[in-house]
Amino acid sequence: MAKLKITQRKSTNRCPGTQVRTMKALGLKKMHQSVIHDDTPTLRGMLFQVKHLVEVEEVPQSPTSS
Repeated sequence: MAKLKITQRKSTNRCPGTQVRTMKALGLKKMHQSVIHDDTPTLRGMLFQVKHLVEVEEVPQSPTSS
């Protein structure tokens, strides 16, 4: 499954409460903090709500060795 690296780029000051709670649910508390999550439709919906506050990039998957 693809992974996404989400970085908070703007402050949540003066944002509606729903956006502040979405950022908290994503695990972002501070500016320039990054988290990595699996790419799911639910996560995409959350990112759509706060797209003006975050930067999203896809994390390349390392080949698994057996």
